[in-house]
Amino acid sequence: MTAASMLAEARKSLGMSGRPNAITKEYAARHGDEFLKASWCDMAITYWARHSGNAAAVLPAGDRAYTPWHAEDFQKAGRWHTGTTAQVDAAEPGDIVFFDWGSSNSISAIDHVGVVEKALGGGRVQTIEGNTSDACKRRVRGADVIAGYGRPDYSGDDWTEAIVNKLPQVGKGDTGEGVETVQGLLLARSHPEVAVNGRFDDATEAAVKAVQKWGGVTADGIVGRDTWPVLLRVH
Repeated sequence: MTAASMLAEARKSLGMSGRPNAITKEYAARHGDEFLKASWCDMAITYWARHSGNAAAVLPAGDRAYTPWHAEDFQKAGRWHTGTTAQVDAAEPGDIVFFDWGSSNSISAIDHVGVVEKALGGGRVQTIEGNTSDACKRRVRGADVIAGYGRPDYSGDDWTEAIVNKLPQVGKGDTGEGVETVQGLLLARSHPEVAVNGRFDDATEAAVKAVQKWGGVTADGIVGRDTWPVLLRVH
């Protein structure tokens, strides 16, 4: 996971306009057709994070389309920075920046979101934003409209990568200690219907798919390199 890959993915969307579009269609496929023509600024962040391999860092609680909830996710993770001029000057490429057109720093009042491409000084940042005038564009924004920003833990997968490289891929029909580990983590994820029996049964597969959907990875029911990190993020 890197800020550079997040920004590279965002730049691919520059010039996209109108809705439904590729971003809203993909989000709607997972969460319902009501998102096809909905405001898509945070759906864009979700799309870029998932397509760049940064879902775990950028989406601490999974897919988001509603900006206040996304900001709250960063706040709960201890990775929220209020939009004062000094804090905005400390923003870094890849930070997820949230806006309130009413010029408050209140998370509940957030209207819009983008990703920081670079800090410009003087309380200003250059951003890439989806759904700005119903298009994906670069913008320059100032602290007066920045409620704050979340700093994704782009390096946060370092410890999980070492662990994941040693963990097996398991799926329907498998048995053994790897399956027991999955089932224990599912119980920690509030899936009491799962029994720790070492058999990857229907209940285990259904719970894995639910956690995968929550974590913003492909919901195929197979626990591999993309899914182990989601299971290991137990709060």
